[in-house]
Amino acid sequence: MRTIDDLDVAGKRVLVRADLNVPLQDGAITDDGRIRASLPTIEALRARGAKVIVCAHLGRPKGEVKPEFSLAPVAERLGELLGADVAAARDVVGDSARAAVDGLADGGVALLENLRFEPGETSKDDAERGAFADRLAALAECYVGDGFGAVHRGHASVYDVPERLPHAAGGLIAAEVEVLKRLTQDVERPYAVALGGSKVSDKLGVIDNLLGKADRILIGGGMVFTFLKAQGHEVGKSLLEEDQLDTVREYLRRAEEAGVEFVLPVDIVAATAFAADAEHGVVAADAIPSDRLGLDIGPESGKLFAARLADARTVFWNGPMGVFEMEPYSHGTRAVAQGLLDSGAFTVVGGGDSAAAVRRLGFDEAAFSHISTGGGASLEYLEGKTLPGLQALED
Repeated sequence: MRTIDDLDVAGKRVLVRADLNVPLQDGAITDDGRIRASLPTIEALRARGAKVIVCAHLGRPKGEVKPEFSLAPVAERLGELLGADVAAARDVVGDSARAAVDGLADGGVALLENLRFEPGETSKDDAERGAFADRLAALAECYVGDGFGAVHRGHASVYDVPERLPHAAGGLIAAEVEVLKRLTQDVERPYAVALGGSKVSDKLGVIDNLLGKADRILIGGGMVFTFLKAQGHEVGKSLLEEDQLDTVREYLRRAEEAGVEFVLPVDIVAATAFAADAEHGVVAADAIPSDRLGLDIGPESGKLFAARLADARTVFWNGPMGVFEMEPYSHGTRAVAQGLLDSGAFTVVGGGDSAAAVRRLGFDEAAFSHISTGGGASLEYLEGKTLPGLQALED
């Protein structure tokens, strides 16, 4: 895979596909981690005299212009972090975009409006997607793929544009791929995986693949209740995927057969409602009251999980252990994050909510070996899938 060092960019217009899909609340950015992760590649290109055209998506506007999904706040924050003006286009490939690009000096930066305002970006029709890719590619002379969080999507800006321009991987994608190789090739053992988040169905592929690779798998978050139910336990009003019970039973059987240890919580924080101020308390994992729902793993489970991470040499963590955004249900996620740090292992935080939790709970990001910017992309890589955005950069 070529990197930006292999591209001649001086004085050239370089289109950088970044991942700037940051969370917003009332128009304000609540976590700028993905913007910060994009800075090294942008700054490296600026330093070499490129005219940098950044493109990215935000949310799911589904091909329509929706002001609440505008990248204008991102352009402002990017400019603050770069210490330079960022020309914010009001469209993606229209007059405003062309004017912003034409006005760039060497080392200048422009940000196009939300790619997903254009139906062609996500279209499954090759002709429609290709036509949009033509217009996007026409703005630039080179392409740099650096939005790891989008490489599992076969979208125009990720897959089709690099076919039309000299292309290379940015520093972020190169680093992500290097890390993920350490999780799949010649892994240092014991290899522990901690999985959380709301749904088992989101993690089916990765669990299936890890049954042949990991030494132990720790299960928390909303997905754990499907595992507990599969073992015959009452889960009350907790999140449950009834249609996955047989699949989960099969995973537990296969794990036992393969000698892979499944670690499930021994206690749960169960509440009367999905709210921070709801009545809540710690109950045994096999005795959740029928009128309560589990919102976090309990304190004994936090200790258990930390103990099962302590001797690991490689740890991959994807998905919070509970509703960490609400303080009463944040302690399980905190325990796992601390367990990663205390282990001294090669630790990878698999993007998405896990990365947000690390920042929200006040952990030093630099203390982890790697914090991924792409939750879904990381999982699909670990499933062994071909990721269109990586494939396009390798061709």
